[in-house]
Amino acid sequence: MSGEKKVEIRDEQAVKESVERASSEILDILAVKGKVTESGAFSVPCSSYASEDKVHRMRHPWSSYGVPGEDLKKAMDRLRKELPAKGWKIVKDGPDKSKAKLPQIVANSPDGHVSADLRLWIEPAESKRSSMIEATVVSDCFRSKSGTAPETG
Repeated sequence: MSGEKKVEIRDEQAVKESVERASSEILDILAVKGKVTESGAFSVPCSSYASEDKVHRMRHPWSSYGVPGEDLKKAMDRLRKELPAKGWKIVKDGPDKSKAKLPQIVANSPDGHVSADLRLWIEPAESKRSSMIEATVVSDCFRSKSGTAPETG
């Protein structure tokens, strides 16, 4: 592809740690006493590159749930205020493109290497499902120092 920016060669473990650190920082800002899904960052191919290019990114999806919807709304408001105070740049704050038009915040880390997509799901009181904030924290695309694609999953 023409106009494609050069992909940096970076240490895979360092990228994974930076993504997980960003997730932890976001969780601290949420400051809700709910449950959090257990997961760690994992490698996925960058779709805009040919698979033989061995270009990938770290992805860390998680959610916080088990607290009242009003608490989650306040947590989203905290993100709006505290992410920019910590150097993050909010690049989207509004409804997502889904049919449900979920409130969504997309923010980029101070160094520009990590992005967070945060969505608020408020379930009706009679619903058996829990309201939650769904987070997906990803790194930018990179090549591993070893030059081989990491194991995924």
